[in-house]
Amino acid sequence: MPRTTTRQQAADALHRAFLVNHVLQAESRLAREFFLQNPELRDPDWEDIDELEMDDGTSSTESSGTSTSSSSSSSFSTSTDSISSMDTTAGEPLPSEILTEEILELYSRHYWEEHGKILKTNAILNLLLNDWKHAHPEIFRSYLRITPDCFDALVEAIKDDLVFRNNSNNRQTPVAVQAAVALYRFGHHGNAASTMKVALLFGVSYGFVQLATARVIKACCSERFRFASVQWSGPAAKAAAMEAVGHICPGWRNGWCMVDGTLVPLFQRPSLFGNTWLDRKSNYSMNVQCRPPRQHT
Repeated sequence: MPRTTTRQQAADALHRAFLVNHVLQAESRLAREFFLQNPELRDPDWEDIDELEMDDGTSSTESSGTSTSSSSSSSFSTSTDSISSMDTTAGEPLPSEILTEEILELYSRHYWEEHGKILKTNAILNLLLNDWKHAHPEIFRSYLRITPDCFDALVEAIKDDLVFRNNSNNRQTPVAVQAAVALYRFGHHGNAASTMKVALLFGVSYGFVQLATARVIKACCSERFRFASVQWSGPAAKAAAMEAVGHICPGWRNGWCMVDGTLVPLFQRPSLFGNTWLDRKSNYSMNVQCRPPRQHT
């Protein structure tokens, strides 16, 4: 889940306090009206949270208590006038007003805490795309898990996608830079692929890491890219694949395009070629594979 910022936590706390205070005030006023109409049912332990001191030194409950000898209708009208005059006679702001001012103060600033500038450099990114890509392709591949030629082909295939265009006067970052950031994240896992680590490594902002990754994924998932770059093998490629598989496993000679499936754990380490059954999860298992049958014409 995304991390909740300090500003959002403060806003949630103020909203909850405001709602609780609003509910308590509503309940107190309803109870006051009920007890004014039914004084014999008044709970001696009940306290009015909206009770304010009047100018003459008597509380609102005392002033309303003097009118209990009158009719119930006059008592209700007197209490209504007392309630309406509370806000004007009070010398201090109500809790709801204080909470409202705090909420306005909170939303008047974009950040709750002062943000300092983080020193970063894009030296590694420039070396990766301008030097290591040509002079040291093995370093380039260790970062992006792709060869320089394949990288250039990928950039050429996605550079005209609409996701890399906008209606702003500020041009987007070059597609090659966005592809490099996304490919680095694809080729790493855990903290190495986190937004903060990638941003500090390549000298870009945190938001740019997320945007570049999303744009490259969207471009690679577009129908235009799939039709241009993902193609089924032709007859010659199929024949070559079946010939290569036939030398390894003759039973699979008549099929092609094998797909890895579910790993089936084994009870114990097989005695024949035991270590070859150890998978990447440190379990002895078999990999179930399926293949389409060869269609004879």
